[in-house]
Amino acid sequence: MPFTTALSGLNAAANNLAVTGNNIANANTVGFKRSRSEFADVYATSLGGVSNITPGSGVRVANVAQQFNQGNLQFTDNNLDLAISGEGFFTLAKSPTEVNDLSYTRAGEFKLDREGYLVNNRGAALLVYAPNGTTVADGFSVGVTQPVQINTLTGLPLATDSANIVVNVNANDVTPATTFDPDNSATYNSQTSVTVYDSLGSPHILTTFFVKGPSTATTTDWFVHHYMSDPRTPSARTPLLAGGSAAGTLTFDSGGRLTSPANGTFALSSYTITPPTGAAPISINSMNYTGSTQVQQKFSVNAMSQNGLPAGRLTGIDIDDSGVIFARFSNGGSQTVGKVALTRFPNSNGLAKLGDTSWGQAANSGEPIRGEAGSNNFGAIQSGALEASNVDLAAQLVNLIVAQQHYQANAQTITTENQIMQAILNI
Repeated sequence: MPFTTALSGLNAAANNLAVTGNNIANANTVGFKRSRSEFADVYATSLGGVSNITPGSGVRVANVAQQFNQGNLQFTDNNLDLAISGEGFFTLAKSPTEVNDLSYTRAGEFKLDREGYLVNNRGAALLVYAPNGTTVADGFSVGVTQPVQINTLTGLPLATDSANIVVNVNANDVTPATTFDPDNSATYNSQTSVTVYDSLGSPHILTTFFVKGPSTATTTDWFVHHYMSDPRTPSARTPLLAGGSAAGTLTFDSGGRLTSPANGTFALSSYTITPPTGAAPISINSMNYTGSTQVQQKFSVNAMSQNGLPAGRLTGIDIDDSGVIFARFSNGGSQTVGKVALTRFPNSNGLAKLGDTSWGQAANSGEPIRGEAGSNNFGAIQSGALEASNVDLAAQLVNLIVAQQHYQANAQTITTENQIMQAILNI
């Protein structure tokens, strides 16, 4: 029995100890995948082949294979922490400016760098699919990846083009005796205001005046006057036509239900911004009173809304389970800024280990397959969570004991061979 056979056993056992120790050391490393040593026996060959009585020449380490099974998800309070539940890797560029130097990881500890790029702890940039617009409905350019820069975004303003007001007008009110005058409260029964926005995000006040009109046995009319003003000069009001008339007419039946207009909606005439600021005229195409009533209760505003937005600043980031990244703004608006690009390989075990819980493409891995979360065998993305190491600590401690015994047994083999050699030398 040559010393080399036992020595090969020692080397193999040392490798197994090192692999097991590395697994144990990384039991708390996010996205880490445990490894295992794979061994193969060794036989000496000759021109005549291997004899059936050849004892063998020891053992060698055939491979150190990584096990890519799913790790447990650990939930955090950080929306930028991402985990993949299922197949796939996050696609990383070496830096936001080195987008052709790629690596792949399951560790989703991301943050914003000083320039607003989404990066991991070593500065590698998360790659996303570029958005075709500002909403999910606009879609994404799948196949075109880029780093995502977020903190430079501003919530763009949105001009108001519709408003909704649900009121109750008091059935006991009497019709004013004099012609309507917005500056004379005796000429109208009630009023309310809503803030609307122009195309540059500047606020304007839309005031609605309600004047009780004539009644019949079954219906009552109310005249609605609409005025627009600048909040800096609220008394300088501009009247708006409602459906082409100076006042719109709301008709209620004997049960207090709104019956006219049929859809409860008027189109208002455009309001030109004065003085000129570069903003487009405000055109409210839908002034909706659906749900309004006339009962014997005081005037009340039960609901009020409009669809315009002022300019806003970035207040947060959300990522859904399909990987769509949304920027949230202080004006209540949101914008899609990208969709996380996932990558998988025909043979994940063939990937090159790069350290920092990342891998690179290699000859044995096959070509990368790009895709989106939740489709084509790619897993879903969980925001506010991290994938823990898939190391089972108890199992690794058992493996450590077995590896230690393996090492000691091979060491004892060398000791025995040494004793045999000493006996031979003493003859």
